[in-house]
Amino acid sequence: MGAPVRLASASRGLVAAVQDTALGVTRDPRTARVLRAGPRVGSFLLKGGRAGRSADPDEALFSMRPSPLLALEALVDEVLIAIFHHPDLVPADDDFAPAGEDVTRAHELFAARGWLTDPASYHESPPSPDDERARHARVPGIGYDRLSFTSGYEPHAGEPGRERWLSHEANRTVHAWVSPAPGRAHRTWLVCAPGFGMGTHAFVDLRAFRTPALHGKGINVAVPVLPLHGPRASGRLRGEDLMTIDMVDSLHGIAQAVWDVRRLIGWLRVSQRAERIGLIGYSFGALVASVVAALEADLACVVAGIPLVDLPEMFRLHSGPHVAELAEAHGVMGTLADDVHRVVSPLAMPCRVPLERRYIFAGLGDRMSTFDQALRLWNHWDRPAMGAYQGGHVGFFWSMTARRLVNEAIEAWLVP
Repeated sequence: MGAPVRLASASRGLVAAVQDTALGVTRDPRTARVLRAGPRVGSFLLKGGRAGRSADPDEALFSMRPSPLLALEALVDEVLIAIFHHPDLVPADDDFAPAGEDVTRAHELFAARGWLTDPASYHESPPSPDDERARHARVPGIGYDRLSFTSGYEPHAGEPGRERWLSHEANRTVHAWVSPAPGRAHRTWLVCAPGFGMGTHAFVDLRAFRTPALHGKGINVAVPVLPLHGPRASGRLRGEDLMTIDMVDSLHGIAQAVWDVRRLIGWLRVSQRAERIGLIGYSFGALVASVVAALEADLACVVAGIPLVDLPEMFRLHSGPHVAELAEAHGVMGTLADDVHRVVSPLAMPCRVPLERRYIFAGLGDRMSTFDQALRLWNHWDRPAMGAYQGGHVGFFWSMTARRLVNEAIEAWLVP
């Protein structure tokens, strides 16, 4: 009788394990997002996108043409959005009240100090680093230096969340992949601000910005690791601590990224005797690059790729119903958050790079940062060169429209 009893017990255990797994899957917020991905894409394609319905004849140039490839790229975006809704990243109910208090206190402080009416004054000019360290390394086909130096960034005295932000010890050191073009000493550089989740592998980051092709044109490449990413992370490598329900944390992350990129630019000018420096950013990195372009006048050009320019709006767009309800109840992502984020919004500051040196590319089927965000930046930047491609957020990498626009900027302003 022993064997049948053990078999029955094992069977019951297996059934219970399957039931527990199934229950966990159904409760996982990612499951619901994945199941809704197809219908959401279908609805989006049927509506045709805002740009295609615009009464403005210039905006109407960016018309979305539904196709199987566009649907596939939009579906990939939706699945990636679902993956970002990991249960560990969904805020607990008791996180909302302190987050709302932080936003309220920040709004009062920023208004009192005049930062809401003059957002650029929130940013101080960082000095060039004087403690840089570099170690040479190689990835397939690319040699580079692993540069590091002290960030020196601190939120202003009295800002909510200041101590919490400074508690990220690893984040106090800036890391960058610096890859000079082979051959004679070149004085032209392209600083590349990567997107959310990058910064872990130099090979991926350098390839994402097509470093070998840039080297062939005599252009040096520098890719900074953004705050709380890669070696700067506090336990999690993909930058999740930068995207919490506390909008003050995300503000500090953007502000530090802007500070660090400007500090890297200063190092290139002083230590590398750079004569021309261009700036490009992807997605979250485009937000950083766009703010830097509002603070740095002496840039050869700026390219904002698949740009995110309004973080509170993106949070509202992608939050689930429960999170949205609690956020509204506690004032986490409402008008106060919009006001506070003006200090790190490229839409609140004039771009200091001349109009002819501004470039934007974006996907008409982008389901992550959405084409609407690129359109808002395009209008704010006085409608510079725009490459709108028939694809999603991640489709820029194989888009010939995006590649041609970047090449146009590089050939016009950076090629020696």
